[in-house]
Amino acid sequence: MPEPEYIPANSRDQQPQGPDSARNLAVAVYLLQALAFFTGGMTALVGVIINYVKLDDVRGSWIEPHFRWQIRTFWIGLLWSVVGMITAMLIIGWFILIGIAIWVIYRTVKGALALNDGKPPF
Repeated sequence: MPEPEYIPANSRDQQPQGPDSARNLAVAVYLLQALAFFTGGMTALVGVIINYVKLDDVRGSWIEPHFRWQIRTFWIGLLWSVVGMITAMLIIGWFILIGIAIWVIYRTVKGALALNDGKPPF
């Protein structure tokens, strides 16, 4: 019986990322974005870091639009949240915060459902 081929540990670590792995990362980031409402946004920050670190690994795949969608959701959500907080002492700030919360929920749900269907989020 032939011996199994030995693959050094560092070679195994350099294997290209499979589509299931990239999909799982996108699912994880959608979950982190959803949890951000309960963690003061910290999980969304972790999610966008994951997006930027793994963006080259998903470039050209059907997962890439999801990563870009998640990145865009984070930055636009952060921008309008800051504007809403700055203007919170005025009535308009509360409307901005409510509006951006609804928008982020919408984008997170729409993106997750599209990912589940194997489609781009737009």
